[in-house]
Amino acid sequence: MTPKRVSTVLWASVPLVVALTTSLPSAPATAGAIAEARVSLDSAIFVEHVERQNGTAVHSLEPAKRLLPGERVVTLVNWQRAPVSGSGTGGFVLVNALPARLNYQRSSQADEEVSVDGGHSWGRLGALRIEGHAATAADVTHIRWHVSPEQASAGSGQIAYAGVVR
Repeated sequence: MTPKRVSTVLWASVPLVVALTTSLPSAPATAGAIAEARVSLDSAIFVEHVERQNGTAVHSLEPAKRLLPGERVVTLVNWQRAPVSGSGTGGFVLVNALPARLNYQRSSQADEEVSVDGGHSWGRLGALRIEGHAATAADVTHIRWHVSPEQASAGSGQIAYAGVVR
């Protein structure tokens, strides 16, 4: 069996927030800067299937129609930044609230930060603590990615993260 090709996707309403930064890291984003940057987001959720073919694992993604406990899902977050003359030259931050039914596994970006307290504090998963113990992937409530000015200048990009349905 050959890997399935994805031709349609289930567009999901995954809560995402974009916060903008400027070229100067210490300068706060203003409402005007947020309006001028015009970052648009779309997300799609896929179920991952793994089949063994000649002793090799073959991964395929299928648009999610419904999610069942134990299924591994991949969420693709596509961002696009409309060019605006004289503005929108800095980077920005994407924040994603993880659905309660999803147990976080990993992100396509090695430098993501996670929160285990509803987005109040951030860090690397191995460094966070919750209720006196080391936080685990099951504790993750939010994921945050920093898009650098160089990445933002490309005009669009994609970030993916995976999890298992609880």
